[in-house]
Amino acid sequence: MQIIALARDCSPLTLGSQGREGARRCKVALLGLSLTVGLGLPGVARAAANPAIEVGVVQRFGENPQSRLVLEALPGDRLSLSFTTKGQPQTLITPRVVVGTAPVPLPQADLQERVVLSQHRSFESAEHSAQEWRQRGIQAEIAQPQSWQVWANRQAYPTPLLRRLLVSNLKAQGFAGVYLDSQVITQVSSSFFEANGNRYHRDRLSLASRQGQIRVLQAGETRVYGGTLRLQPNAYGTFTLVNQVPIETYLRGVVPHEIGPGAPRAAISAQTILARTYALRNLRRFAIDQYQLCADTQCQVYRGLGGTTQGADQAIQLTRGQVLVYHNELADALYSSTTGGVTAAFSDLWNGRDRPYLKPVVDSVRGIWNLARQPLNLEPSFKAFIALRQGFNEEGWKLFRWRYDSTLAAITADLRQFLQSQQDPRADLQQVARMAVARRSLSGRVQTLDIETDRGQVRLEKDEIVRALSAPRSLLFYLEPMYQEPANSSGTPTATLIGYSFVGGGWGHGVGLSQTGAYRLANLGWSYPRILQFYYPGTALQPIRSDLTFWRDPLGSASK
Repeated sequence: MQIIALARDCSPLTLGSQGREGARRCKVALLGLSLTVGLGLPGVARAAANPAIEVGVVQRFGENPQSRLVLEALPGDRLSLSFTTKGQPQTLITPRVVVGTAPVPLPQADLQERVVLSQHRSFESAEHSAQEWRQRGIQAEIAQPQSWQVWANRQAYPTPLLRRLLVSNLKAQGFAGVYLDSQVITQVSSSFFEANGNRYHRDRLSLASRQGQIRVLQAGETRVYGGTLRLQPNAYGTFTLVNQVPIETYLRGVVPHEIGPGAPRAAISAQTILARTYALRNLRRFAIDQYQLCADTQCQVYRGLGGTTQGADQAIQLTRGQVLVYHNELADALYSSTTGGVTAAFSDLWNGRDRPYLKPVVDSVRGIWNLARQPLNLEPSFKAFIALRQGFNEEGWKLFRWRYDSTLAAITADLRQFLQSQQDPRADLQQVARMAVARRSLSGRVQTLDIETDRGQVRLEKDEIVRALSAPRSLLFYLEPMYQEPANSSGTPTATLIGYSFVGGGWGHGVGLSQTGAYRLANLGWSYPRILQFYYPGTALQPIRSDLTFWRDPLGSASK
């Protein structure tokens, strides 16, 4: 698995201390290496066109000490296990291995701490926050213990005194959301594996098979992964099972589950290019845990080689190595289920610079609405837009338009839980009095929602809104008060606010391609390049090349 070793050694995390010479060596090595593509389809691709990536397919394994992973070879095959014993490499051949965790008491209690600088619903907002902290001179790293968090770099602040001084200084500067996550632990989680009748206590384990496929059974669910697997510790005291897999094989486990097996051919091809581009641009997401991507909706849904379809395999072969590019950099290939009739700009959802190709587009081929003449940041225009149900690419889909009622009691409970997660002193609120949309974007997305409570005003911004409140399915909504009219002592009806109706459209962030809209465009006969141009104007389709920038840090560095 030379390509996998190269992908790991040439990751941004590893290269951080090697400088330009290390990057040059990796670039030459990757260009010179070829491998057979694990698609079950004919063909050989250069490593530059089919790089191996690392996906955390089981994250935070060990949170439940009773959990077990069963890893098996396919019929007629064997697993090759690699681990170390007293610093010496060991290899074991077996058809099946069971992995578990067990608590190990510490000789003495230990203080476990991290400075949490901010918390976020999405990686995009967390990354922008980390960049802002670095510009202030605070070394920061991005973590995902559950939700996304930005931590003060643990190596830069290694002692309790330094961490407390940092928190104190930042709070004095007005950063009220900074806090010290501190706990005293008396035991740690250790992993073990059982194979051939023996138990081995190891925290790291690598697995490969001759056929290049491994079956994983967990909690009654079975999945088969191409490539190799690796169990390793993470930053949260648990473990991650990492799948090292060529990206073209990875796509077989993504495309059918993201776009759906019944999608028309051009929509599947468009989704394939976006999934490939998205993965390669986002390899930095889990640098803190020494892998690259996750397997759920915080990255892309990835289910291994179960549920593969002929249509997806054909699209992967048809578009082999093609990515979406803007000015020689991989495009931020964001997509969502349903836009509600208009796509959003990047900054409508997250903080950070806008992408020129991610701008509001009315999701219709019939010219049903002119955003230049009727921008949706004005409440009357927005309500008129939401009232429209015909003429859009997403017309007829369940979540194209929706209405959800939420009582003040439910809103209060949601907000209290959110503020508790933020360590906010207003988390002891007892009652929400009223809410109001304070600001919208040109695409109609709510940018600021003000909530009056008995503990003062709470202002929610952008995707924090859908993180805090359970009723809205997207930021494309307006509020309609719900009243109850009991009679007073004289028998006169009095209106009492009891909650709000969230009236809106779309499901998900709404940035970039609408998967449901792509269905309609493909059924109209649009090709996949035309569909991509509709949602990402100004981009181009290009093959993966050594001179492409995968991602450029706004602070100046680039990853290839």
